[in-house]
Amino acid sequence: MIAPLQVEVGKPVTFDGYAEDYGKPIVSVEFSLDNGEHWTAFDVSDSVGERWVHWTFSYTPVKPGFYRLLVRSVNDEGTASPLADVAEFTAA
Repeated sequence: MIAPLQVEVGKPVTFDGYAEDYGKPIVSVEFSLDNGEHWTAFDVSDSVGERWVHWTFSYTPVKPGFYRLLVRSVNDEGTASPLADVAEFTAA
């Protein structure tokens, strides 16, 4: 879980973290800003299962309001994390 934060409209905010899938290689980390309806992938296909995979995601809010970023990993078998991590932030 990433702590909520305040950001400015029109200025990028960058999130980063680590993903791990208990020995299975992670091939992508996916992000959603529409409650999981659409996902954007961050390619990490060169990762190996024995280590954590570092990811980053940058987003520039275009209007004021509350945002909820979902983050999940996908392993080499095509299985996505059953529960996405959540980062909530407000743009003003």
